[in-house]
Amino acid sequence: MTIAPDDARRGTHLYQVMKEFVQSTDDTLPGKFEITKEGIVLDMMSPVKPHELTALRLRKRLEKVMPEELVAHTGEPDVENEPEGILRRPDVMVIAEADMEGDGSFDPHTLIAAIEIVSRSNPDNDWVSKMRDYPLLGIPTYVIFDPREGEGAVLSDIHSTPDGPRYATRKDFVYGEDVTIGEWTISTDGLPRYA
Repeated sequence: MTIAPDDARRGTHLYQVMKEFVQSTDDTLPGKFEITKEGIVLDMMSPVKPHELTALRLRKRLEKVMPEELVAHTGEPDVENEPEGILRRPDVMVIAEADMEGDGSFDPHTLIAAIEIVSRSNPDNDWVSKMRDYPLLGIPTYVIFDPREGEGAVLSDIHSTPDGPRYATRKDFVYGEDVTIGEWTISTDGLPRYA
């Protein structure tokens, strides 16, 4: 689809308005706001122990097997592609420590992998929206851990489709199996489930 210059300016303006709103709500409203192709998404989940414990255990396990210059980051800033109008904050980001330097959002092309732990309140955000947005951002590997069912999926190999970039390869796993994220294999033993 071709966008005329006036439409492009309106799209950029709308994205900037949404971004300013999201930034103004940091630490003032519950939940986590992100910007997708459809608009602003609010994940109302407040951090629950199984979610946060999963992120911690994944971070520690990955950092044991990755080279020292790589990190499994579990915080801010966001990952942003302004031309696409997308602002996301993965639960865990595999990235080179050197690519974390400087100001502003992370460049999505510097991420090696994005990892999400599915929330109880909005599972479609991880299983549908992010499955669409992350290949569009160029993130080579997207991993979903779902504490609701004790299962997940590793998505990789971005390819073009009529609906835009998508992951071509999906490897499902259940908790208790080893999972390979990029070049590194970790255990999923002992990951908590939602009660």
